[in-house]
Parts: sequence; C-alpha cells; structure tokens
Amino acid sequence: MLEKVLPHAMLKAKPNLESRIRTLKMDWATVYDLLNGKDNSSFGWDEHRQMVVAKDAIWNLYISIHKEAGQCRHCSFPYYDQLTSIYVKD
Repeated sequence: MLEKVLPHAMLKAKPNLESRIRTLKMDWATVYDLLNGKDNSSFGWDEHRQMVVAKDAIWNLYISIHKEAGQCRHCSFPYYDQLTSIYVKD
C-alpha cells in the first residue's frame, strides 16, 4: 500500500513499522521506569500535558546517571496509558 501512495519513495512498510514499534517501546520503557522504578518516587505524571514531571534538581541528577532519560524531560507521551496496557509485565 505504501508503494502505491509513494511510488518513488522506495520505502518498505514492514521495516519502518517495526522500527517505529521498537522506538515506541524503548520510549515507553524509559517513561515507565521513571514513574515506577525503584527510588524514583520524585517523578510524577502530568495528565493534562501527558508528560513526566519533576523538579529540575531531580531531573539533572537522574539524567547524569541515565543519559537516555534526557529525551523524556520535555516531551509529551500521549500514548503512555495505551502502551502500558500492552507492554506491562504481570
């Protein structure tokens, strides 16, 4: 279907979708760890903005240890609840 819509783009739907799913899962895991990880009680969830919130000092300390979490500091993650119902382990 993608080839019909964008015939000269040379995109393959399956690899692109699989890549996007991996990215979403990694982003979800980072947010999930921020909210539910051991010793991370300083982080909260802003339902209105759909993002992780914490004081600047908490963010700076956490990012100094977990570099990948820096991308989550100012980003909205609107599908967190839906992805949690898919990915959370019992």
